Amino acid sequence: MISIKEHMHTMGRQAREASRTLLKTSSQQKNDALLAMADGLEDSRLALKAANEIDLEAGKAKSLPAPLLDRLTLSDKTIDTMSAGLRQIAELPDPVGSLTASTIRPNGMRVGQMRVPIGVIGIIYESRPNVTIDAAALCLKSGNASILRGGSEALNSNLALSLIVRRGLQKAGLPSHTVQIVETADRDAVGELITMTEHIDVIIPRGGKSLISRLAEQARVPMIKHLDGNCHVYVDQHADLIQAGDIAFNAKTYRYGVCGSMETLLVHEAVAVALLPVLGKRFTDHGVTIRGCDRTRQLITQAEVATTEDWGTEYLGPILAVKVVDSLGAAISHIATYGSGHTDSIVTKNISAAEQFQREVDSSSVYVNLPTCFADGFEYGLGAEIGISTNRLHARGPVGLEGLTTLKWVLEGHGQLRL
Repeated sequence: MISIKEHMHTMGRQAREASRTLLKTSSQQKNDALLAMADGLEDSRLALKAANEIDLEAGKAKSLPAPLLDRLTLSDKTIDTMSAGLRQIAELPDPVGSLTASTIRPNGMRVGQMRVPIGVIGIIYESRPNVTIDAAALCLKSGNASILRGGSEALNSNLALSLIVRRGLQKAGLPSHTVQIVETADRDAVGELITMTEHIDVIIPRGGKSLISRLAEQARVPMIKHLDGNCHVYVDQHADLIQAGDIAFNAKTYRYGVCGSMETLLVHEAVAVALLPVLGKRFTDHGVTIRGCDRTRQLITQAEVATTEDWGTEYLGPILAVKVVDSLGAAISHIATYGSGHTDSIVTKNISAAEQFQREVDSSSVYVNLPTCFADGFEYGLGAEIGISTNRLHARGPVGLEGLTTLKWVLEGHGQLRL
């Protein structure tokens, strides 16, 4: 029996070797592997759901919260979405090798930049087994080798998915170590992965705030991360209130467990009386608990008292904080104080208000007249995303193919010498 440390470092060396092979792998070969994986998902639907059912039963026995069980479930819709994502990624342009516009220096030397893979990416995630496919596909298409470590609650699902990934790689003639799944639930594996600077170029965590905070404290490998998704919808005084109600309702109830779910609704005082009683009833009839400020509670009698803590909370469940604000500036200030820099939206017909909101709200995605639940790489046309980054460096927002690459300078000359 080898130790966890030895095992992880072996995986790291194998991933580095695979990353070098990927530097000379054609786009067609990568696409062939992706399409083979998509076919494998569809052909193995029953086996996948059977493996997933083992995880779901274990999760229920451990009394996992409903949002986590929802994330854990591999439904027919989830499998179809994963397959469609693979096919869409295969159709996207390969970013590797693309060149920026070059400039010609006075001495005739041409200077430009080429987009290249990051190298080896470690991904640590909880609950969602679909991340196994998203991560494998995006890393492969962007020319990166990857080491994936899913949560123990999804171990059986991830092992079943890893078999499909491995078969797809083999069918396309690519090294099986291009994508590696950590097959142990031992937490020491994570500790090794986030400190293997000689093998891993970047870590991308997807999970709860406690996991990401721990990794941020202990990691020696650079990270692309977001801590939480405390997303806001602000209904401006110039909003279409029917549209505003539909947007707010969709932003919260589309799926409670996604990081783009609206957690706080801000409403301008000029439209609060017309909007909140109707919208509040719509939410409460749907089973959403409202926690509101004093003015909100005067208009929504079912609302509970909101505390300062509520304004900064990512509920990931049927709870919504609601606040009436005096102005657009007050809404922007509230978001700056309590938001997480993930996704925020304004509902308005006023162009200047929309422009001010998009300019001054410092989040990775800022919307006008859209629900925050659109915060998803598939919806952005990225095919799928590895996560949503609230970093300012190196990638921000949904991290798709381009976010998994970097740039190197490429220069061309015809014998010029530096004088």
